[in-house]
Amino acid sequence: MNRLWQQLVGSARAVWAWLPTTVDRRVRFIAWASLVSQTLIVGTGGAVRLTGSGLGCPTWPRCTEDSFVATPEMGIHGIVEFGNRLLTFVLVIIAIAAFAFVVRMRRERPELLRLSIALGLGIPAQAIIGGITVLTNLNPWIVGFHFVVSTALVALATVLVYRVYRGPASRSLAVPSPVRMLGLATAVGAWITVLVGIVVTGSGPHAGDGGAARNGLDSELLQHVHSWPAYATAALSVALLVVAVRLGMPRLQRAVVALLVVEAVQIVVGVAQARLGLPEILVGVHMVLACVLIAAVTRVLLEMRLSRAEQQAPAVEPAEPVLVAR
Repeated sequence: MNRLWQQLVGSARAVWAWLPTTVDRRVRFIAWASLVSQTLIVGTGGAVRLTGSGLGCPTWPRCTEDSFVATPEMGIHGIVEFGNRLLTFVLVIIAIAAFAFVVRMRRERPELLRLSIALGLGIPAQAIIGGITVLTNLNPWIVGFHFVVSTALVALATVLVYRVYRGPASRSLAVPSPVRMLGLATAVGAWITVLVGIVVTGSGPHAGDGGAARNGLDSELLQHVHSWPAYATAALSVALLVVAVRLGMPRLQRAVVALLVVEAVQIVVGVAQARLGLPEILVGVHMVLACVLIAAVTRVLLEMRLSRAEQQAPAVEPAEPVLVAR
């Protein structure tokens, strides 16, 4: 028994010694894995909804009253819904790995530990919200809240990736306050666009199940309302790019260009799906792009604050003039 205990202690020490003490490629990989997986599960959740598989597993936490897994008798809808539930365990594994890979940096990089914990806690919270959506027969408002939490987790994962590469943030702005306000207005516009889009989806035909209720709002009218903050956000992004170019801020320029590309694609997909009668594939792409939009606008906000290393970097003094004898 003592030998077994010594072996376990020795193995634990070896694993602890193997864990990173500084940001390396393992930490960068797991940060990207967090962001990609949080976005991917939105896509699989969209597939559940768009294939009418929202009640493929009619109860929760079990798939049926007698089984935790889908049975052959449940058909394709049970497989799709159960597959989406299984992906939650992949997110749990990634969250545990993210926590493990930053835990030895808890004193030097406490923000990475806090972000990994927040992402980890968000996964069971999302599982519970998902269970409530099933138990309430896919109530559209709860389904919408489920999506809001998903986008918030995407934003957190974006911050994790950014901080892994850029280091901890300082309290100093990298841009003038009016530019910061313009960036905040752009971010608010993006979030309003996503929130209105969620309400639009709750009024449309893709309920996730033939018997699920809709929110009762006018879907056609809401599609027009949805476009207003989308175009306003695009206009604000263009203004922000112009300011970034004029002030000579290359990193902010790149972030805003990426945001504008996402917005342009999202607008094209949104218009196309409305004109074509909301085909499932375009609706699914539109949902995933909403998460990409939130990630892009989050990066724009992050570029507006100096990292601690940038703040502490010594200022470059101007060179003294050299007198040339004539």
